Amino acid sequence: MAGCSGTPYSSQNRIQKALERESEPVEQYRIGPSDTLRIVVWRNEDLSVQVPVRPDGRISVPLVGDVSASGETPEDLAGKIEQGLDPYIRQPEVSVIVTQMGSHEFSHRVRVTGAVRQPTSQPYREGMTIMDVVLGAGGLNEFANADSATLYRQLEDEVVAIPVDLDAILNDGDIRTNHRLIPGDIITIPERRF
Repeated sequence: MAGCSGTPYSSQNRIQKALERESEPVEQYRIGPSDTLRIVVWRNEDLSVQVPVRPDGRISVPLVGDVSASGETPEDLAGKIEQGLDPYIRQPEVSVIVTQMGSHEFSHRVRVTGAVRQPTSQPYREGMTIMDVVLGAGGLNEFANADSATLYRQLEDEVVAIPVDLDAILNDGDIRTNHRLIPGDIITIPERRF
């Protein structure tokens, strides 16, 4: 616990840059491990399958075998499967439908640890703030050092430590440090030293 008591915060310049970083919009969904895909081969129902993306990022498709799916858009993956089916079917037409987005659900989360009633990992929602996540974790426990919380955010090749005064947010209505969150943020609340 001694390591938590003196959190060295990042420089004001790095903190400002990290806070200016906004959530990046998802322009095209990229398939990842733990997603579930429905592969539909037009006019060939026996080749249409529902498959999970394995931890190695690959899927198994009839006649084609293993295909690398992780990192691909559904449209790109459909094209790869069409190429694999081309020797067996004349002008194959393939659709890839993401039926379960397990990888996105894991990578687009915010986490809160330390002196909260229930440390948790929550799905990210647009507009989510520090207070939302702390309340979602059941609030602070009786040992929380609420004025020494830290928001950790990835910025380029480093993690930036941003001070958060939860005492001011929750008890005084001072929301200056109630920052908007982005996927991947981690909030830690240390315990008081007695």
